[in-house]
Amino acid sequence: MAYVSPVYQIISVPIEKIEPNAYNPNAVAPPELKLLYDSIREDGYTMPIVCYYDKEQDLYIIVDGFHRYRIMLDYPDIYEREGGRLPVSVIDKPIDCRMASTIRHNRARGSHDVDLMSNIIKELHDLGRSDAWISKHLGMDKDEILRLKQITGLASLFRDVEFGQAWTAVEEEFQDDLLFPENPEPENDL
Repeated sequence: MAYVSPVYQIISVPIEKIEPNAYNPNAVAPPELKLLYDSIREDGYTMPIVCYYDKEQDLYIIVDGFHRYRIMLDYPDIYEREGGRLPVSVIDKPIDCRMASTIRHNRARGSHDVDLMSNIIKELHDLGRSDAWISKHLGMDKDEILRLKQITGLASLFRDVEFGQAWTAVEEEFQDDLLFPENPEPENDL
């Protein structure tokens, strides 16, 4: 069977069966959130919420679309107009791949809270993902991953990192008189 993108299988889900994930580092400033409300009020929901369906809990966990979800919760006019239901596109992936998907969606259009991004790097590391995996799946370069690891301050994140030599000690002793001679020769201005 050929692969079918989730967007071709949108379902209508009651908002009460949808929950945010615990790791999303995306933040939207109040002016942009108001703009999102205006957009949904004027145009309706034009993009589905991306979720993972947790069969055990019978809940849809948001991978992307948290702020569209919040708009429905925060604005009764939107909730009423939409009948308390959101369009949902379902992906079936393990948690590490869902985290990566969230970051890819967010990075394509917004900014991230640095502390939350650092926590995601830590969680992915704890799940056994390498820096190369993180770089490939989250679109980060090596230096960005390093900076985010430094923020968490956890030594375990640096266990497999090879550090270069910032400087090399010189074994020869410097003679102070070469650097600071006691009787410097006067400079000849001629």
